[in-house]
Order: sequence, then C-alpha cells, then structure tokens
Amino acid sequence: MNGLEVGAVVFTASYPVERADLQRYADASGDRNPIHLDEAAAKAAGLPDVIAHGMYTMGLVSRAVLEWVADAGIDARLADFTARFAKPVVVPEGGTAVEVEGRVRKSEDGSVELAITATSAGERVLAPARATLVSP
Repeated sequence: MNGLEVGAVVFTASYPVERADLQRYADASGDRNPIHLDEAAAKAAGLPDVIAHGMYTMGLVSRAVLEWVADAGIDARLADFTARFAKPVVVPEGGTAVEVEGRVRKSEDGSVELAITATSAGERVLAPARATLVSP
C-alpha cells in the first residue's frame, strides 16, 4: 500500500475492559469458564484475579486494526491475523484497559503487514502479533 512507511506507527487505541464485558462475551461465546467470571475461582486456579478471554482480547486488537482502516479511508480487507498469548488480561473489580499499537512491518503494492503491540497494566498480552491487510 502506497504511502505507508516501514516502522511508522499508524494507530494507537485503548479499550476499557470491565467484568460486565467478560460476562457479555461469555454469554455470546458460550465460554463460561469460571476463571473469566468468578474471582474466587480465578484465584483458586493461581491467577491474581479474573482474566479476559483470549479471543476477547484478540477481538479488541482486530477491532483496532479495522477501525484504523475505516478511519484512514483505506480500501483493504484483513487477510491474516496471528498472535500468541503472552500474558492474560487481568480484570480487577474496577476494570482495566487494553492498549493497542499498530506499526508498519512491511509495505508492498497492494498489501501491508502490521506488527501489533497489545498491553494491559504495562504487560504485553500478545506477542508476537501480526495483521496483514490487502487491497481488493
């Protein structure tokens, strides 16, 4: 894609995550694992508190990418999205946030690959994460 310089940060986004979001995601996905919904169960499993579903976290990251595409007026589709879960998003009673940054990793005619950084409470939660966009 023309005009996207390798190394350039093309977007940053921040999404609040509340326990009510986890309940809604559990209802929609059918994933009612208690580590996502019940503080006592999460702590019994050795976690510091309830944690966000991994796919919920990935959904926030893909949302950030697609919102950037729409806001920038780029005619492209998300062709590939990969990530590895590095740490869970811990969601204390008062909530937290997931911070997302997209940086151009490769830019070719008709496609761009983004290196994605996703953090919560100062910890990287996905690593590495990549998104590839292609023009129709």
